[in-house]
Amino acid sequence: MTAPPVPPGDPDAARSPALAELDADVVVCRRCPRLVAWREQVGRERRAAFRDQEYWARPVPGFGDAHARILVVGLAPAAHGANRTGRMFTGDRSGDFLFAAMHRVGMANQPTSVSADDGLRLTGVRTTAPVRCAPPANAPTSDERRACAPFLARELSAVDPRVVVVLGAFGWAALLDTLRDLGWAVPRPAPRFAHGGEVVVTRGEQALTLLGCFHVSQQNTFTGRLTPPMLDAVLLRARDLAAT
Repeated sequence: MTAPPVPPGDPDAARSPALAELDADVVVCRRCPRLVAWREQVGRERRAAFRDQEYWARPVPGFGDAHARILVVGLAPAAHGANRTGRMFTGDRSGDFLFAAMHRVGMANQPTSVSADDGLRLTGVRTTAPVRCAPPANAPTSDERRACAPFLARELSAVDPRVVVVLGAFGWAALLDTLRDLGWAVPRPAPRFAHGGEVVVTRGEQALTLLGCFHVSQQNTFTGRLTPPMLDAVLLRARDLAAT
């Protein structure tokens, strides 16, 4: 089985040469042997429900508005979600939960995200992750996070958001490290992740607001740790901040 040679269509990426170049670099990355082996193994063996589908089984680019004022940072692609479809947060229940919320608050044109060609468009928001390959047990190592960090740095620079919604503690730590690398004044000790937490970092006259949110994983959404109203509240706060 041969994976597609180019990323599934993100119509907004074409609006930014820097993002188009980043996407092209992301999808051919083979820096982390463990992640390469796992993503390709999952693509060969496949889940029974998707046995007739061709998996993307490559690193996954970000998705959404190329000039978004809000960036949503997760953890990594799901093995049978984005690793299958090739689009961030697409094809699993975590994505269902996230994009339904985005639709409710006016950031997405539809409440579902099932495939890379389903017509989903995001307005004012972009989704990404600090690790671009599906990791075993959904647990990247610190070395894998560092190897992928330049991609997140390039995406932050290309999009230049005003607000970042961070889904979970892993993404929070990765984002803070990347912001330091980009010259942002991140406090020390680092602000701790918390749902609903809000931190402003600066770089010269620039200001960037970070909003913490529990991850949209099934572990959180099925247990009620993260509910639709809780996620809506964070996204609405992000929208209000981005408008100022």
